[in-house]
Amino acid sequence: MQIRARHFETLQPIDLIIEGDTIQSICTVECSPDEAASLPFVCPGFFDIQINGFGGVWFSSPELTVDQVSAITQALVDRGIARFFPTLITASFEALQHGFSTLRHAREAVPLVAAAVEGYHLEGPYISPDDGPRGAHPLKHVRAADYEEFSCLQDAAAGQIKLITLAAEAENAVPFIRKVREQGVVVSLGHMAASAVQIQAAVDAGATLSTHLGNGAHGILPRHPNYLWDQLAEDRLSASVIADGWHLPESVLRCILKCKTLANTILTCDVSGFAGCPPGVYAEGDVGVEVLPDGRLVVAGQRQFLAGSGATTGDCVVHMMQACGIELATAVRMATTNPAQLMGMETPTVDAGQPATLSVFCTSKDLVDGKIRFLPISTYLQGRLVSGLNTT
Repeated sequence: MQIRARHFETLQPIDLIIEGDTIQSICTVECSPDEAASLPFVCPGFFDIQINGFGGVWFSSPELTVDQVSAITQALVDRGIARFFPTLITASFEALQHGFSTLRHAREAVPLVAAAVEGYHLEGPYISPDDGPRGAHPLKHVRAADYEEFSCLQDAAAGQIKLITLAAEAENAVPFIRKVREQGVVVSLGHMAASAVQIQAAVDAGATLSTHLGNGAHGILPRHPNYLWDQLAEDRLSASVIADGWHLPESVLRCILKCKTLANTILTCDVSGFAGCPPGVYAEGDVGVEVLPDGRLVVAGQRQFLAGSGATTGDCVVHMMQACGIELATAVRMATTNPAQLMGMETPTVDAGQPATLSVFCTSKDLVDGKIRFLPISTYLQGRLVSGLNTT
C-alpha cells in the first residue's frame, strides 16, 4: 500500500510504502510547488487520552453496548483519531462497572476497537463537589477516593484503566494516589478546588498531569494564590489542554505552553458524548447538556460552564498551531508523541520500520474568518486503511 503526502515534519512530498503493519520505506518525491501544496500531510496517528463518547452516546452510559462502542470508534477514526482512551466520567459504581465491562467485551469482539483503544481513562468520581470545578459531572455521584471501588472497576476493565483524574483535595486522595501509582496507573489532577498544600501533597504522592488545565474550574478565582497558578508553577505536572477555540482563550494557551514547554503540553479534544448532535438540550442520566448553534456544548441552563467539546483532536491541532504561532509538527507532537510519552508507550514516528498507524489530513484557510480548518483524509491502523481513501 502506498501513500503520497507531505511528511508532517519536513513538509516534503513523500511516497510512503506500507507492508503488513509496518512502514517499509519512505522516498522523497520531486514535484512542482503547486503539486506539493495540493498534497495532504501524513503524521503518526493522533492519540487522544480523553474521549467521552460521540453522537449521543457516552462511554459512562449504564446502557452502553458493544455496537455503540464500535460505532463511536469508527466515527473517531473517520475524524483522524487513530488511538484513544475511552473516558468514563463521574457516575454510579454500577454504571462505571458496566461501562468498563462493555469496553472490555468490545475490545475482545471488534478488531477495530482492539486496535484503536489503548486503555481507559476514569475521570472522577473522586472530584470536587463545587459548582464550576465539578463541570458537567453529576453532583449526586461525587464521592471520596475509594481504592477498593477502583480495584473492582479495574477488574471489570481487565486492568486497562491506565489514567485517572481526581481532585487533590478529595478525601483519601494521597493514599489513593500512592496505591494506584504502584499499579502503574497515571494520575492526573482535575475538577478540583485544591489548595497549594493539597496539590503539592498529590504531586509528591505521584500525580504527573493536570487534566484540561484552565477548565473544570470556578468562574471567578482569587487573583493569587489559586490552583491554576499552583499547577502552572509545578514542573512535575504536565498539562493537557482543550484547544478547540472555545475552552481556552489564545492568550491562555500561549501561557500554558510557555510554562509547561512544548514537551509537556498534551492536546485533548475532551469530545462530549453529545458531539455530532444537532443543536438542542440533551440528557444522559444525570448529565444535562445543551448543544448551541455555534457548536459549543454547555451545562444545560447556563452559558458559562462548558460540558466537553464538539471538536475532535485534529481540530485542536490546527487551532493550537494558529493560536500559539507554532509549526505544524510541534502541534502534531502534542497529540501524538507527548501523550505516548506520558503514558510510557512507544513514541510514534513517520520513518521506515515504524508501525503504520497514521493520520492523513489537509488544512484549509477559511476565507471569511481566516482560521485554519482541519480536514481528515484517511486513517491507518497497524497497516490497515480503516477510514477514508488511499492517497496514492
